[in-house]
Amino acid sequence: MIDSKSWDWETSEKVIEFDDWKNKFKWVEEPYASPDGEKIAAVVNVDEGEFNVCVNGETWENTFDKVWYLRFSPDGRLTALISEMGEWTLAVDGTPWEDKYGYAWNTMFSSDGKNIAVAVQQDMKYSMAVNGIAWKQTYPNMTNYTLSSDGSKTAASVQVGEFDSGEIHKFQEGAYTAALDGKAWDTKFVNVWNMAISPDGKSLAAEVRLNLYDYTIAVNGKPWDKTYTSVWEPIFHPENNTVVAPVRVEGKWAMAEDNKLIWDRRFVQLWNQVFSPDGKKLAAVVAPSYGKWTVAIDGIPWKVTFRDLVTDLAFSSDGERLAAVAKEGETWKIVVDGKVWNNTFDMAWKPVFSPDNQYVASRVEKKGKYTVVLNDRVWSHKCEAAWDPVFSPDGNKILFRTIENGNYYRRIMPVTELAG
Repeated sequence: MIDSKSWDWETSEKVIEFDDWKNKFKWVEEPYASPDGEKIAAVVNVDEGEFNVCVNGETWENTFDKVWYLRFSPDGRLTALISEMGEWTLAVDGTPWEDKYGYAWNTMFSSDGKNIAVAVQQDMKYSMAVNGIAWKQTYPNMTNYTLSSDGSKTAASVQVGEFDSGEIHKFQEGAYTAALDGKAWDTKFVNVWNMAISPDGKSLAAEVRLNLYDYTIAVNGKPWDKTYTSVWEPIFHPENNTVVAPVRVEGKWAMAEDNKLIWDRRFVQLWNQVFSPDGKKLAAVVAPSYGKWTVAIDGIPWKVTFRDLVTDLAFSSDGERLAAVAKEGETWKIVVDGKVWNNTFDMAWKPVFSPDNQYVASRVEKKGKYTVVLNDRVWSHKCEAAWDPVFSPDGNKILFRTIENGNYYRRIMPVTELAG
């Protein structure tokens, strides 16, 4: 988790010129703001085949053949995938990792930002690297890259059997498995998909396909005893390491925990489950009937439903409240505790709860401009870009990171000033 106690919560406004970057470089790509709002950064083209990163108006010391996937880590370090002389690696605050690869992609961060992982390929063999150190084992194919919350473990779906495109019988015999920190399970499957690493880092769970028709969840290579016509991505309970996954039973979707059905109600669809921080509640996106989407908490759906989409579930820190984003047609809505806010938007992002759980804020877009909405009150500023709002540790203030009139602004505002 991000530790924001040391951030500057007193200075009401800081401004960095941004538009003039376009005059200094051939072009400027999409900007990114640091979590604390102190930095604005973008990939810039310096000359033909020369790229760099500009941070608060200053470039990194070295230029590269190519720079992409610029991202700030939760602890504020700036990362980018960079290419030099045809080799790829990750640069952190301008310093590339020592090891280089044929390709590198899919940067991932631990929750505190201290550990950084990427997927890598060298000589058509695939693995993962954490903080510049790659797995010793490599595989001819690798997907579904996963990093544990603390960043101590990595996992992926890997190919362990060889077959040509026409050798269907070998595919059906099983050529895929999961690897944790590079070590593959002994059991092979027809397919292995989305996976999760337990909070203690000792267990790995994944969606698996046993044959052409049967699906289940495997934990540390051992499939559940029961099979299903389909399954969705598993997650671990934050406290007791049990595994929870949606499973399809007799034409409907149910929630299973360690292979036992735990919710009485069945749904047309059921996925994207998430536990409250203390693990006492389990919520998921559900469709009680065809074309009607909502959220269920411990199997009980909200009364309100939506036609197209429900996503981005967010529990409050005490687990007593839940927010989500919903879509109907071209209209996006914020839903909190089963109640829809009056304001609607052209786009809305994952809601954020204040530490005292009294306020909910979200970044939103309307008519091509971005702003923030707090407890259904829309901030008056219409911005060219905006990032997710951040509450102060005591919950009394809120951090805005925006681009307005060509300048980047870092603003601190009392919550009551916007909430009314």
